[in-house]
Amino acid sequence: MNRTSCAAVQSSFSAYLDGAVSGQQMQEISRHLEGFEDTSGGQRVDGCEACARELAAWRLTQNALGALGPAKAPADLGLRLRVAISQEKARRGSRLLDRLGLAWENMVRPFVLQASAGFAGAVALVGGIVLLLGMVAAPQEVLANDEPLGAVTAAHYLYSTTNPGPIVTAHDSVVVVVAAVDRTGRVYDFTIASGPQDQTVRTQVANQLLSRVYEPASAFGVPIRGSVIVTFSGISVRG
Repeated sequence: MNRTSCAAVQSSFSAYLDGAVSGQQMQEISRHLEGFEDTSGGQRVDGCEACARELAAWRLTQNALGALGPAKAPADLGLRLRVAISQEKARRGSRLLDRLGLAWENMVRPFVLQASAGFAGAVALVGGIVLLLGMVAAPQEVLANDEPLGAVTAAHYLYSTTNPGPIVTAHDSVVVVVAAVDRTGRVYDFTIASGPQDQTVRTQVANQLLSRVYEPASAFGVPIRGSVIVTFSGISVRG
């Protein structure tokens, strides 16, 4: 009498249900489950009820999973991935250009905006940049990157791959967003500075920001991360 062991049969259930076993294996599993005629003894060998019940449980699980259908990705999945990638890069340590861009946003840029026009503003800008480079780079690197004053620029909007529209909210209100732009000109994070903060509004904002393309901020001709302020008009839909 030739009968496959229960352990061997049950270990093959997944492949058996997927049709990924050979014809010989399928026949052996079927004989184990349903029984067979023992030609040597002239008697019928009954099938294994325990393995049959186990296979039925596997089938129920497979059918339940199949009924779920494919999972739908969240609307803001792309933005979440960009945020996660950005955070991972930040944990690996700041590079020189990232530190330069951050220092520009926090130190030099506010000072320049308050400086008067003309010669006084130019002198303040030169002094701020020289001081900044002295903190984050070696002297020879400052000389190698010696470029005109216009070498440090902020990110600005280029185009959108979809038609922009208003944000639908519970009340008429303007939504002001501070968006972080990476070195490729795409938004990787944002903060709602003014307006509704609920998840519905955040999802709408994320969808519109994902389709926007910016010319990235730059320092001495090299793209760096920056930020922009985006204002969306808000409309309310009343039943």
